[in-house]
Amino acid sequence: MDWITVVDDDVTNLKMAGMILSKHSMRVTALKSGTALIEYVKTNHPDLILLDIKMPGLDGFETLAQLRAENSLAADIPVIFLTGDDKQGSEARGLQLGAMDFIKKPFVPEVLVLRVRHTIELVRLQRNLAAEVERKTKENETLSLHVVQTLAEAIDAKDTYTNGHSGRVAEYSREIARRYGYTEKHQDDIYMMGLLHDVGKIGVSDTIINKTSRLTDEEYEQIKKHPVLGDRILKKIKEMPELAVGARWHHERYDGSGYPDGLAGKEILEEARIIAVADAYDAMTSRRSYRDILPQETVRREIENGKGSQFDPVFADIMLEIMAEDPEYKLREL
Repeated sequence: MDWITVVDDDVTNLKMAGMILSKHSMRVTALKSGTALIEYVKTNHPDLILLDIKMPGLDGFETLAQLRAENSLAADIPVIFLTGDDKQGSEARGLQLGAMDFIKKPFVPEVLVLRVRHTIELVRLQRNLAAEVERKTKENETLSLHVVQTLAEAIDAKDTYTNGHSGRVAEYSREIARRYGYTEKHQDDIYMMGLLHDVGKIGVSDTIINKTSRLTDEEYEQIKKHPVLGDRILKKIKEMPELAVGARWHHERYDGSGYPDGLAGKEILEEARIIAVADAYDAMTSRRSYRDILPQETVRREIENGKGSQFDPVFADIMLEIMAEDPEYKLREL
């Protein structure tokens, strides 16, 4: 049963609206003022409010403004104004405040019932559509994440010594971002960027990536191409252009001596500065062909020494804070 609250200082209008709507199987609550409505909706949530404009005390416009306040529990209840006012501008003001419709007084019963039902049905359709869009969006995000994780695993599989690297970099990046104050959505975005920061290695020879001896200058130049290759790959994903940020700039250095673009300081996008710290941390806490996992104190010293040269000092400090909370040294390749 649809629940309608009618607000009017005229008892005759209240009785008339109540009689018409009740005959059409609607539950009706009658209130005589805007102040009474504001109190009422603190503990009640009708499907629709019929609100008179001209009332002593709070008029309809002032009442609706309070209903639509950000902290109001009634902000989403649809409102139709009841009015005998034909002044130009009243409807425009009401619509700007968030009214759904206007009904002229005295009531025409058929018009009142049709307008009320139409508005309730419209709002329900909007809410159902919004819920369906949200559900589909979450499905797509889950699918996208699964695809990205699979791709990240394929990238890591090229290198015998980087098992799980992309996933750990993504996790460290998200935690740094969380502590820095990123929204949950922004944290999820940087997680995806972290997962794909090394995607450009797809275009680098496996022989070079897995070489156990020192790289020649020519081989090192090939390795240095992977940020540009990654940027080129990810920019083709038009739906998520931000993915390319981590791929292109995770080897830039805060002092400008990095590659591929030699950016410095805040010229490097913030997400890339976060991923750079996470990437370096995981490189030092993972096994390589030429060494084992570095001791935690050595890693801490390297990050400390890199503040302001290799790393953004703010994000380096957050990484050091995370390390300080890991006395058993669990944040490393297992």
